Parts: sequence; structure tokens; C-alpha cells
Amino acid sequence: MSSDLEIAQSAKLRPLTEIGEQLSLSPTDLEPFGHYAAKIEPAKLREAGSQRGKYVVVTAVTPTPLGEGKTTTAIGLVQGLGKLGKKVVATLRQPSLGPVFGIKGGAAGAGYSQVVPMETLNLHLTGDFHAITAAHNLLAAMVDNHLQHGNKLDIEPHSITWGRVLDMNDRALRNIVVGLGRKVDGVPRQSRFDITAASEIMTIVAQSADLPDLRARLGRIVVGFNTSGEPVTAEDLKAAGAMAVLLRDALRPNLLQTLEGQAALIHCGPFGNIATGNSSIIADKFALANTDFVITEAGFGADLGYERFVNVKCATSGLVPDAAVIVVTVRALKLHSGRHKVVAGKPLPPELLEENSADVEAGLSNLAHHLDIVRKSGVPAVVAINAFPDDHESEHQVIKDFAASKGVACVVSTHVADGGEGAQELAKAVVEAADQATDLHFSYEPEDSLEDKINSIATKVYGADGVKIEPAAAKQLARFTELGFGKLPVLIAKTHLSTTADPADRGAPTGWTLPIREVRLAAGAGYVYALAGAMQTMPGLGTHPAAEKMDITPDGRIVGLF
Repeated sequence: MSSDLEIAQSAKLRPLTEIGEQLSLSPTDLEPFGHYAAKIEPAKLREAGSQRGKYVVVTAVTPTPLGEGKTTTAIGLVQGLGKLGKKVVATLRQPSLGPVFGIKGGAAGAGYSQVVPMETLNLHLTGDFHAITAAHNLLAAMVDNHLQHGNKLDIEPHSITWGRVLDMNDRALRNIVVGLGRKVDGVPRQSRFDITAASEIMTIVAQSADLPDLRARLGRIVVGFNTSGEPVTAEDLKAAGAMAVLLRDALRPNLLQTLEGQAALIHCGPFGNIATGNSSIIADKFALANTDFVITEAGFGADLGYERFVNVKCATSGLVPDAAVIVVTVRALKLHSGRHKVVAGKPLPPELLEENSADVEAGLSNLAHHLDIVRKSGVPAVVAINAFPDDHESEHQVIKDFAASKGVACVVSTHVADGGEGAQELAKAVVEAADQATDLHFSYEPEDSLEDKINSIATKVYGADGVKIEPAAAKQLARFTELGFGKLPVLIAKTHLSTTADPADRGAPTGWTLPIREVRLAAGAGYVYALAGAMQTMPGLGTHPAAEKMDITPDGRIVGLF
């Protein structure tokens, strides 16, 4: 089969005006960026009516370091529904440049299930990430400028939590010292860089209902504390207005298309292990008002992206999913047998690709765990086997038999090789599941204490026996509660490679305790997040990053992107 880039570059794309018609958009409702990407005009977004379409979220088992194909499956499902004559749109996150040039590569899908133009999607798109980077760094600059000019707000420099961001993997910037040099060059202090996808502003844009909500959320960002222990906000620094100016256009979703001509709204890209891991509420609501089906994706496994989709995104938006698709691969279940090792950036071990139904069966506990998360939330589930050419039918059968024992539909999907044609059976199963009743349950109540919310996620979602909150974290929880943030949702920043806090754990371990070493506040995004283990917010490049393989021909054609 041709490479993803070759398939994308050889595709015959439809005029964007035709794609816009699927969402009741006229040519004047679109602001084109080139020929095949556009921003939706704000007036049209404001006019969006109430929910009409079915809302389907794609999640997965705990992924291997190489991922399990949630984005590809979501796009394949959109194309499969299109083959069934459904009016359907994908609402997906925008790829971050860091992973594109690192190990993961792009995130436009794969094979014959992609969003195109693939190069446009993976490289800058319409500049939203850069606007978020600029807004974040403007606030950082105004913090340091405030210190330089007398510090009238009496900010305690050591309490400042607002660093800087860059949309690139660059480990050398994880810990920095700013303000070195002459007295006029600033106040020396330690700081850091995170990747833009980890910025609180990324999640703020994704969670905002409209421009006034965005402006209010920006104002609530806490950058640090004064010497009396009171929070200092972006509003206090008079920075929020200018930040909103930079983000005005970034709040508008981007319209692209699948290889088979269905609409795709690409918007925002929060990390899935330290942030919400979901695309924007604005895109979902607009799509749901104008189509029969909306297919969105939640980052990483159901313990992370799906949990946040329910407890944070749906709690904020008021939307209720009609069905959830759990993506599973044979190789992931073999990995969760504990008998194999996969290293990002290195070829899969040959024994992982050999026919071995016993290894698949040994890893079923992980699928069972994620299926349980979805079903406990009250949402009908479908298991989608993302098929690879080196899979064996006997291995697929193990997964089918397990799903049947749980009373859940399970479909082998060949969307990567066959596009929408290969996802039609999956599409039919999703249509049937979406017609069932949904009774959405959250993992906790808003009135629960922050400690109880953390414990609920740990026990009900991760399968832990309980939590161990370190003294420093307990002090932070008490402080945030005292400051009035106790009713906020809670996120737990943990590894995506296991259902526990240990990335080496496989399957679905029991008899363990979740450690909480630190708690941080994201008041603008609207949540408190607890850190379980060491979480990296600025990735690094590998020994041979994907960037080494990329180039451009004399006529301007990009090569080596994947």
C-alpha cells in the first residue's frame, strides 16, 4: 500500500464550498485559508441551534507507545457512515508540531482513512497553536514585566506557576532561568517551557462556549500568589483582554474534509494525560446542530480521555453521548499479556506479530477494564478491532468471543486499507448502539470534596484500592478548597501507558494505591489537577526523530511526512 502522504497527495479533493454545504454553510460563511481549509464565520457559530445529531465518542484500550488508531478509526467510521447515506462530520483535535517532528509523526489518520490536506493539517493549519502560544507567552511576559516595575501586586516570585510554551519537542527548555544579565533585563528566577498542547489556554479554548466565555476564563487564570497567599490572576495583571484579542480567530473551528469528502472540524489539541484530551465544545455543538452524526475522539485510553470527556467536557457542555467506540488492536492486547515489550521509535518485535491467540486472551483484562469504564458511565459501547495486515483471524475471534460474552457488539474494521468500505459494518453497529438509551453517569458530584473526587476517579475508573495523598499535596488541596475552588472538577495527570500510575504495568492490575504527589490549579480551564508520578509537559526528540526524514522537492512538494 502507498504511504499515508502519497495517498493524501494523490487524492482528488472536493471544493470546500461543497464540504461547507454539509454543515449548512454558504460560501460567505467560510474564511478560506488556501483552497482546502477554512475558518467558520463567528456569526454562523452563534446561530447554531440545539442538538439534532447523534453524538459518538471514540476511545480505546491502553495504547502501545505507537498508538492504537483512534483518529484513524474515527475518520474511517465517518466515511463508513457516509457510505450508509448518513450526514456525518468528524470533530477532532489538531496535531501538535512536536510529535509531528518527533516519534509519533502526524495525526491526520492513516491509509485510506485520513483528513486532508494531510500536510496542511499537520503543519500549522490556520495558526491556532501559534495564537495560543502567543497569548500564553504574552501573559508570561506581563508577569515578569510586573516584577520588573515594582511588583505592586506583591507577587511572591517563587509561587509563580505560569511558565512559557513552545509548540515543539525541546527538552533543553524544561528548566530555565529568566532575567539573567543586567538589572534592566529582568528579575532573575527559575521558570520552564511546556509544549503548547500542555498550555492551560489550549484547554480554555477547547472548553469555552463563546467569545465572552473565553474572555472570562482567561481572566480567571491564576499565575501565582501574593505574599498573603491570595491568587494573582491574568485579570489582576490586566493581560486577559489582550490575550483574548490574540485568540479571537483561534476560537473558530477549522473546516477540512476526509478522503471521501465528509466534513471534518479540526479544533484545539489539549494533551490527553495532563489536560482534557478532547477537541472543542464549540465544534461539537455546531456540528450536532447541523448533521445526523458527530464522531469525536478522546485522547488515549478510556481511563484518561474518555473519563475527561464525561466528567469535564460533557459536564461543561451539557451534551450527552449516544454511543462510545472502544478501539482495540491485537498487538495492544498481546502487549498487555505482559509477554512482550514495545519501544517507541523501534520496530515491533517479530514475536509480537506471530499468531498467538493465547497472548491475546491474556491481555483481555485491559479491554475488559476500559469496557467497564464506558458501561459504568451509562453509554452504549461498540468494540472496534482496528485490523492490521499481519493480524490473524484466530486472534480477532478471541476478541469477538469476549465481546459477545459481555453482550457488546464487536466489529473488525479495515478502514486503513479500504476506507469507508472497510468501516461499513462498524458504522452499522454504531447506528444501532446510538439508538439505545443513554443514562450518563459522572464519576463524582460537584459538591464532593476535591479529595473525594480524586478517590472516586482512582477507584471507579482506574481500579485502585485507594489513594495516598502526600502531605504537600494535601496542603494544596486544603488551600484550593479554602480559596473557593473546591467545586471544580478534578483531572489526574498520570501515564497513558497503563491504567495505574506506573507505565510498566500491563493489563488491568488490582491491589494498588494511586500516589498523589502534587496538586495544581487551572482556574481558567475550570479544574484542579493532581499529579500521580512524574509527568513530562515538554517532550524531547528521540535519537532519530521524524524530522530527519522530511524534506521538500524543488517544486515545493513535501516528502517524508507521516
